[in-house]
Amino acid sequence: MKKSRLEAFSDGVLAIIITIMVLDLKVPHEATLAALAPLWSTILSYVLSFVFVGIYWNNHHHLWQVVETVNGPVLWANLHLLFWLSLVPFVTAWMGENHFAAAPVAVYGVVLLGSGTAYYLMTRVLLASHAQDSLLARALGRDFKGRISLVLYLAAIAVAFAWPWLAGTLYVSVAVIWLVPDRRIEKVLR
Repeated sequence: MKKSRLEAFSDGVLAIIITIMVLDLKVPHEATLAALAPLWSTILSYVLSFVFVGIYWNNHHHLWQVVETVNGPVLWANLHLLFWLSLVPFVTAWMGENHFAAAPVAVYGVVLLGSGTAYYLMTRVLLASHAQDSLLARALGRDFKGRISLVLYLAAIAVAFAWPWLAGTLYVSVAVIWLVPDRRIEKVLR
């Protein structure tokens, strides 16, 4: 299989995920700004999830610039990532509808942890199918941001039941870490 097919499929799934999330936003029945106030948690959870899905799309795009081969394990690793990301609309809606209550915030973290783990595993599967001196191997290196993200997700899940606001802060922290695209790949491509 050509990597372009995998990229196109992944792009399509991510576009559908964002579409599902935006369709879950309910329009107020009043034409006032005050009518938006009760929707603050829904809008905030949508923005956070949109940023996360955008980060995955951006980094997936960067990663595939240095991928040379695609095989069966790579396809399954990519599907594993897409599975976890496909749960984002559900947990986004649940968290927003329940105004960032503890259980939905914790489960949101489980989905983020699953997505982060799946992305990390996908990079390991890709590394296993490439030469040790490939562009991919040189670009990925130690992956500090990937590992620290998983630690922050675990910490957020652990504190979510006592302090959901702290868990949310940790999720935002991970997003801030990843807002800048992965420069390791850009450096290797130069």
